[in-house]
Order: sequence, then C-alpha cells, then structure tokens
Amino acid sequence: MKLESARLGLERPETVRLEPAHVERSRSNPARPESTHPKPLFVTKRQLEELVSQYSTPFHLYDEAGIRRTAEDLLAAFSWNEGFREYFAVKANPNPAIMQVLAEYGCGFDCATRPELMLAEAVGAQGHDIMFSSNDTPAADFRHAARLEALVNFDALDMVDFYERSVGRLPEVVCLRVNPGGDFEGTNGIFDTPETSKFGMTPTQLTEACRALVARGVRAIGLHALLASNTHGNGYYPALAHLLFTEAVRLHRETGVHVAFVNLSGGVGIPYAPDDEPCDIRAIGEAVRKAFENVLVPAGMGGVALFTELGRFMTGPHGCIVTRALHLKRTYHDYVGVDACAADLMRPAMYDAYHHVTVVGHPGGADKTLEPPTHVYDVVGGLCENNDRFANARALPEVEAGDLLVIHDTGAHGRSMGYNYNGRLRSAEVLLHPDGSSDLIRRAETAADYFATLDASPFGERLERIALEQAVVGGEP
Repeated sequence: MKLESARLGLERPETVRLEPAHVERSRSNPARPESTHPKPLFVTKRQLEELVSQYSTPFHLYDEAGIRRTAEDLLAAFSWNEGFREYFAVKANPNPAIMQVLAEYGCGFDCATRPELMLAEAVGAQGHDIMFSSNDTPAADFRHAARLEALVNFDALDMVDFYERSVGRLPEVVCLRVNPGGDFEGTNGIFDTPETSKFGMTPTQLTEACRALVARGVRAIGLHALLASNTHGNGYYPALAHLLFTEAVRLHRETGVHVAFVNLSGGVGIPYAPDDEPCDIRAIGEAVRKAFENVLVPAGMGGVALFTELGRFMTGPHGCIVTRALHLKRTYHDYVGVDACAADLMRPAMYDAYHHVTVVGHPGGADKTLEPPTHVYDVVGGLCENNDRFANARALPEVEAGDLLVIHDTGAHGRSMGYNYNGRLRSAEVLLHPDGSSDLIRRAETAADYFATLDASPFGERLERIALEQAVVGGEP
C-alpha cells in the first residue's frame, strides 16, 4: 500500500502491503488458485436437519454466539481508548434482531439512508448512537437525521451548506470525510486509489470546511476516511490511523478546531477462503494505540475518541446460506443447481468474490462435511444470467439431488444486497441462539410482496388475487 501522504503534508508512514482477498478460478482467469481445504461450520449437520424441518430452503442463518464473540473481541482490542465506540454499518446486515444484539455491547449504528435511520430508531438508537454517513444526500434524509440528533458525517464541502439550508441550523458536533487522493494500493477490485473513489472531500476542502464550521459556531469535529475494503493483514487500520491522527493535529493547529473523535470507518476484512489468515483485531488495536501515542498524545490531543464502522468484520463470518441441490447437469461442465441464487448473494456475480461451499449431505443420510473432494462442479442458481454462480470449477464431494449445501460467510452484504430479478423472491433470515434454539427474524418474501407496489395499477388487484390463489394451491413462495 502506498499512501500519497505528501498531499496532506504528512510524513509517510511505514509502507504496509494489503494482501489480496482470496479470489477463485474462473473461465476468464483459469490460473486463479482454489482451496480444497475444509472450512468449519458454526452449525452441525443434525442442527441443520432440524432447521430445514422448520424453515424452507434457501434461508440465511446467523450465529448469535459468533457475533457476540466478535463484539467482545473488538471492545477488548480498543479498550485503551476511553471514548471508543463501534458504529455497526447497517448496510452490511439491516436486520433489527442483529442490530439489537450489537446494541447490547454499546454499539451505535452507521446509517446512510432514511430506512436505515428508521431501523436504528426501531432498536432504540437516538442522538449520538447514530452516525449518519451518507453521500449525494436528499434534504429529507438530512431532516430525518436532524430530528434524531444523529452525528452527521459530511461527504462533501457543499453538503455543509445544503444541510444548513435543509434543516435550518448546523449541529454543534459534525464529522468530515476526507479523501487524500494519490495511491492506496489494494487488489480486491473495490478500491484502486482514493482519487477514483466518489467519497470524501480533498484536504484543501477539508481545511475550508473546518474554518467555515468554526465561524458558524460548530464546537467540535470528527475526521473520517474509508480508503480500502476487505483488507487482509493487520496493517490497514494502523496506517489509516496514522494518516488521520496527523491530519487532526494539522487541522487543530491551522484552524483552531477541536477534534473530538477520529472515525476509522470499516475496511477490516474477513477470511473468505480456508487458507486466508484472519485479521487479528487485538494486534490491530495495539498498533493503532502506538500511532495514537506517537502522534496525538505529544500534540496534547490524548482525549480524542476513536470510532469504527465495521460491518463485514462484525457479522460476515457469522452468517451462511442454507440451500439444497435441486438438479445435476452435465454438459461441458458438471453443474449443481441449487435453490438459492444471486438474488440471495450477489457478491460472486458482482465482484467474482470467493465464498466457500460445504456439502452437508441429505437429511437423514451420511454427513459429507468432512468427505474429500472427488468431483469438480460449478455451483449455480436459477436466474437467467450466466453469472448466477456461487462457485466455478470447485472441487467438492459428490453431490446428489436433495443434498444440503452451505455457502459460507454471508452474514454481511448477503441478504442486504438481494434483489428480485426474474421475479426471484428474497429468502428468510433465521437467528441461531447460543442455546441451540432459533427464531425466524425475517420471513421469506411472497409473490404478494413482489406485486405489492403494483397496487397503483389496474393489475394490482388481479395479481393480488392470483398470488393468494397460488399460495393456497402451490404453497409459498
């Protein structure tokens, strides 16, 4: 990773390499590596058999115990900072049952839209429990954030004036999102350089915003940046912290603004493939502490609070899709067609992202979770798109129709990125509690849900009747 720190007037921190996220072999790049190692499940075959007897496949399954462990680890890693707070990125998993679990650990919520603000409000969040980090923001969204007295993270210089016009006043404390430009090298295909990202304001604009805010009576600011996504290794947060801490000192000295907090946002990755090394959040927290003590403390700014906006790291490894093999097809490739599809998990189609697949076996049959791979399959869904795939050329145990399969690490950006192409209906969400019991925390969509917004047309009533008849005759969905 190279940080173009000269544009911020900073010393260049030690160079840190962002390890690439695991990517799988594909037809466009057949040389890509593929892991055949098993990946542990958070649920046993017997538990899965009980779950599929209660909930129709496919469904999203979340591990409450794992989410709680991760929250505890994060809090321990940053316990040295008295003001530390995690603002869970609601976009990663916008289910209030998951949000409520995290709220028990003092987590706030990072929201970007009015519906996300409403979700936070529903679980009791208000005021500075909410960080409103939006971009290209409508006036109605700012007004809703103001009603909740949320912390507002301004993405652009003109948004400051726009907020004031929309709401009638500026908050006493605001956050500013900076984009340093230059190079920030990662190979996960989501960010290349900050200059190509639509997010944040330039350092010059940042300084201008600080001066304007101080002149208008704003008493404190926070600094925020997100310069990479799903980083591997432990170097991203410490390097970003060094950059933002140094910038906080510069802004305080040049403008007199009081910097109350630094928001490291998200970006810490998870091990999607069995061979990926997980990020060590405690080592990351310790490295950020050293940067804090080297930069902020000597400047007399040791009271600055630290915030994070982790989403993927908090819930990603603690979710999976439980699906069932419907059909086997052999042409130029061997295909396993499952009842889940890209409408349930868009990441492989959108990013060519790797998600591990475990063959569990038929309910009541042999446990295939530890069987060696003997076949090579493309695991696909039923959309009329060739990129509707969960795996390409994946080495797996032999799959039979009716076998249960688990698609790993879908606890973030899984159901939340779902869509209804081809009239596919989004699947249910189930929360597995630490005692082994489970709850349905979002039902599967029905055809009536899909047609609901057509009530504005003459066909709405007819479709509602057809959907109801099919639910009675053929079951849902």
